[in-house]
Amino acid sequence: MRFEQEISDFQKKGVGLYSHPMSQPIAIYWFRQDLRLSDNPALHQAAKAGPVLPIYILDDKTPGKHAMGGASRLYLYHSLKALSESLNGHLALFTGDPLTILKKLIKEHSVKGVFWNRLYEPYAIMRDTAIKKALKDLGIEVESHNASLLWEPWLIHKSDETPYKVFTPFYKKGCLSAKPPRAPLPTPNPLNLVKKPSGSLTLDALKLRPLKKWKEPIEALWTIGEKGAQKRLNDFLKEGLPHYRKGRDFPAKPYVSRLSPHLHFGEISPHQIYAAVHKLKGTENTAHFLSEIGWREFSYNLLYHNPDLPEKNFQKKFDKFPWKKSPAALKAWQKGETGIPFVDAGMRELWQTGYMHNRVRMVVGSFLIKNLLIDWREGEKWFWDCLLDADLANNSASWQWVAGCGADAAPYFRIFNPVTQGVKFDPEGEYTLKYVPELSKMPLKYLFNPWEAPSDVLDKAGVVLGKTYPKPIVDLKASREEALKAFEKVKGGIC
Repeated sequence: MRFEQEISDFQKKGVGLYSHPMSQPIAIYWFRQDLRLSDNPALHQAAKAGPVLPIYILDDKTPGKHAMGGASRLYLYHSLKALSESLNGHLALFTGDPLTILKKLIKEHSVKGVFWNRLYEPYAIMRDTAIKKALKDLGIEVESHNASLLWEPWLIHKSDETPYKVFTPFYKKGCLSAKPPRAPLPTPNPLNLVKKPSGSLTLDALKLRPLKKWKEPIEALWTIGEKGAQKRLNDFLKEGLPHYRKGRDFPAKPYVSRLSPHLHFGEISPHQIYAAVHKLKGTENTAHFLSEIGWREFSYNLLYHNPDLPEKNFQKKFDKFPWKKSPAALKAWQKGETGIPFVDAGMRELWQTGYMHNRVRMVVGSFLIKNLLIDWREGEKWFWDCLLDADLANNSASWQWVAGCGADAAPYFRIFNPVTQGVKFDPEGEYTLKYVPELSKMPLKYLFNPWEAPSDVLDKAGVVLGKTYPKPIVDLKASREEALKAFEKVKGGIC
């Protein structure tokens, strides 16, 4: 609650906000995936260096095919809006090549230093390394800091200095035995800001809002911005964390944190979350939640050491896996029209809200890969475009985990049955019926497997398979057996 109140007071009173002329020496602070004022190490250093020009640069070229998807761009629009408001409108916006933009600002104004927080995507590392060298060659002070990970990926490794490939030793022997994460930093005060330069764009000029129409306004689903992130954390600590260990598996229950978009865009830091949880009494719930934060660290560690993780199988034996090309099945999966209610509910939640419950993510991923035998990379691409929290490290590592080809992956024979998963984790059908209302009159006995319902039950429920609700696009038992045979060949190196 302290951070939320701090930001609120900062915005209301304008504490430490002054408009300085651009003629005097200034420090440029480059916002990226750290859209917050509190616990922002590089912003702290910039504030110490002199009056600050805060900027954001939309760079769609450098990421290539991993430029932000539609859902992420929509979230970014609202996050930048919230950040600009917290800076009393002083945030300068640009789009294009960051080095070109920074050089132009340096040429036109008296810039003494450029500050930013590190990113860990392969393309960002290459870009930022080149920018840092170019600016230093111009005599500009350049500093980068860690604001998004508890432990730098190059610091957590095995005793032989090779990276971990299994989560449990990574977390217990690597992370928990390392130096504890630093304490969160307060909002810089004073934070002296300079006026925006003439070349700054309007937020609408960034063209972040996609043409896709959301079923519900994004503002109604998420409180976007730093204040919203702090409120979400506080609400979770009170209402969700006490039930987290077991409750997190039930998609209709409010026991997951829903912090992932806030974390991805840096509206809150993992240090703030870690510190807040550590203040509480240690329980199996707190330990399990912190281990999930550990999985995020593991994903970034994997990506740092394996920059091709988003494209290539971590386990090379899967390179010869006999994936199927099935555009019709892929489209049915994407649209939530597979005829498997629990899968369809998850895919529709994703399309309608830009989010999907973690348990359901595993189920829909397993169905795509192991029932439809469609390449995991197709799922990664779809999630990348549809998720508000689309994160290169998490998305890549998670899809490879489900596929069985990643680091510390689920065993190849672990195939989630979407019928039993629905029965077990959505026992009242509340989640499924929210997104598959066509089955609202179907008795629970057949909600997750309507194709097995007697004709009189279907008639009474007003369900006509193939018309009011799709027939299953695949036989779950037969497809499971086919997947096991395919995976056995990979295991034996036959493919």
